[in-house]
Amino acid sequence: MLAHQEQRDGAYRHIRVQANDDGFGAEITGVDLAQPLAPTTLDEVKRAWARHSVLWFPDQPLTIEQLEAFTLQIGPYGVDPFVRPMPGHPNVLEVRREPEEKSRAFGRSWHSDWSFLDRPPAATLLLSKITPPVGGDTLFADGQRAYESLSATLRRLLDGLQAIHSARRSYGPEGSFAKDKERHSMPIITSKDAEASRTHPLVRTHPATGRKTLYINPVYAIGIDGMADEEAKPLLDFLFARMLEERFIYRHRWRQDMLTMWDNRCTMHYADGGYDGHRRVMHRTTVAGERPV
Repeated sequence: MLAHQEQRDGAYRHIRVQANDDGFGAEITGVDLAQPLAPTTLDEVKRAWARHSVLWFPDQPLTIEQLEAFTLQIGPYGVDPFVRPMPGHPNVLEVRREPEEKSRAFGRSWHSDWSFLDRPPAATLLLSKITPPVGGDTLFADGQRAYESLSATLRRLLDGLQAIHSARRSYGPEGSFAKDKERHSMPIITSKDAEASRTHPLVRTHPATGRKTLYINPVYAIGIDGMADEEAKPLLDFLFARMLEERFIYRHRWRQDMLTMWDNRCTMHYADGGYDGHRRVMHRTTVAGERPV
């Protein structure tokens, strides 16, 4: 396996990395995230994250304060609009769903977190506090390998395009959350501010690795700059379908006290359901990113 090769090569001396066979996603053990990481250990975590895009750390029963401290070791906090944070913790969201809730689970659409921002978050960290006995998986799609699978001709076309991103479909006055009358445990905020839009390169370059990736998602990418909707939609739909091919998907199964960190710059994700009748509680932070290029 790739992970075994990495260990033999001496790529990591302070952490243990068990990667998926295709290199997309890796389990990290041998660290205690409740304590500040030594610079050499932190560097290895960041290198593993750049290489594998999705990392999970089992058996990390962190307090909110410890989650905040580890987040700040990765980078400064990102911005989290349209969801009210936890009292006393302005940079932590509680992703909660109670047993009696009938509404659609938060995040149950393919997306990259807050891609409509001028500087979308680089990382999202999610810590499982109450894990239901069934369901609740998170699926991740690899935008880098999906891009690399395209023909050279199509890649040249895409490299010059700008995608239009907006939160209007979800958080606008006419968006899905405004229309959903079911009870939500999460304090969602709908606003006219969500109607704003901005453009980002449809293909962006990862700042740490230099790899190119598709930077679009079905929730927030609403068009392509300079194209009519009837032109843009078939192209976007084709690219979404390519990203969601099984060979580019990793299904992540949660355990109690597991911290998972993913790279929003080159992945999109989907919160699966399947746990109706059970409580699920996660604590979530983001790390600030740069303007996509």
